[in-house]
Amino acid sequence: MPAPWSPDSWRSKPIVQVPDYPDAAALAAVEGRLATFPPLVFAGEARQLTKALGEVAEGRSFLLQGGDCAESFLEHRADNIRDFFRVFLQMAVVLTYAGGVPVVKVGRIAGQFAKPRSSPFEKKDGVELPSYRGDIINGAEFTSESRIPDPQRQLQAYRQAAATLNLIRAFAQGGYADLERVHQWTLGFIKDSPQGRRFEELASRISETLEFMRACGITAENTPQLRTTNVYTSHEALLLGYEQAMTRLDSTSGDWYATSGHMIWIGDRTRQPDHAHVEYFRGIRNPIGMKCGPSLEPDTLLKLIDVLNPNNVAGRLTLICRFGSDKVESHLPKLVRAVEKAGRKVVWSCDPMHGNTISAANGYKTRPFERILKEVDTFFAVHRAEGSHAGGIHVEMTGQNVTECTGGAVAISETDLSDRYHTHCDPRLNADQSLELAFLVAERLKTERGARAPHEASIAAAE
Repeated sequence: MPAPWSPDSWRSKPIVQVPDYPDAAALAAVEGRLATFPPLVFAGEARQLTKALGEVAEGRSFLLQGGDCAESFLEHRADNIRDFFRVFLQMAVVLTYAGGVPVVKVGRIAGQFAKPRSSPFEKKDGVELPSYRGDIINGAEFTSESRIPDPQRQLQAYRQAAATLNLIRAFAQGGYADLERVHQWTLGFIKDSPQGRRFEELASRISETLEFMRACGITAENTPQLRTTNVYTSHEALLLGYEQAMTRLDSTSGDWYATSGHMIWIGDRTRQPDHAHVEYFRGIRNPIGMKCGPSLEPDTLLKLIDVLNPNNVAGRLTLICRFGSDKVESHLPKLVRAVEKAGRKVVWSCDPMHGNTISAANGYKTRPFERILKEVDTFFAVHRAEGSHAGGIHVEMTGQNVTECTGGAVAISETDLSDRYHTHCDPRLNADQSLELAFLVAERLKTERGARAPHEASIAAAE
């Protein structure tokens, strides 16, 4: 029998990747205030997402999860949110129309403030300070004062998440996502790029399809799916005190839900089976994710699945694989085989970003686009070979015209990185690279669908 669970039972477990707050009383006071604030998301929305992800787990849909590496207080502007939303819609439309599958849209947004670090300290010019851990914890400025963990930042993070979520909901449900506006989603700076032109061609085909549908009597007025969409929020739940304060008992089901986001995930550095993060996650009923890196062995993965999804609910658990383009082939197959053999229902998603970070010659962290694509390609190939479903992608991207990842059709070089390198943490795909990746993934999905069709037909004939 599993041990009793409560929202604070994680506090009795070992924990890593948490800041050392100098004033425990101030921290407790902030967490107490947060516990009285309204929820950011609702239990019914989380259940709706679990159901949608269940379709992904069964191979009938595809998960698109993406957004900023770490949201910033300074860059919280309506136009930045709008531009992210436009690119995210474009990616989803490409995957839906060109790939031929329904797409579940989950943003890394409205809560992605905390970041794990490979080292608790960083050094510059002989000065060593605590590492920047995200705006919800401390500041990015390299000063001793900025790097002190400040619990008041949690209140600002909550308010920013609420404002961001409000705008995302307005865009998704208020007409901005109307397919009649598909030509208006392209950002100005990529209109004349190869991907911009390619999207315009696809948008024209969609417009022709909509005209035909109108002639058949199917319009946005009588078919709301043509003018609205669902976009869910997600983040890495690293700061468990904040998450506990936002954990609420759902009156309709009697279950506990994290109301800080629709979906939250455990990082590759915090997935120890007997540690605090796994303890917290096992008790909430949101759909959850878990990052899977090269150090994860099949036996440990199955143990974690049993703890986190003991009832084997499809859509409850997404495994976000982040190996690196040179390690996927040697690590992913054994995990897939173990999970498939055990009959566990999971969503397999590919994070081609975190395992492909390198240091450029000029000192900038970057991610070569060709490595990102290679990891995605290998991810699909492994699932094809194992008879499982490549269920999604998880990318760090932005709607801004940044130069942080090298390569792609725009051919960003290492010398270009300094032009518009704006990230506070990890390098992100820009709008053009994000759209290029969506087209490439859509081609893989179309191939997979073609390969499955004869197999499914033979099964149907046998039945």
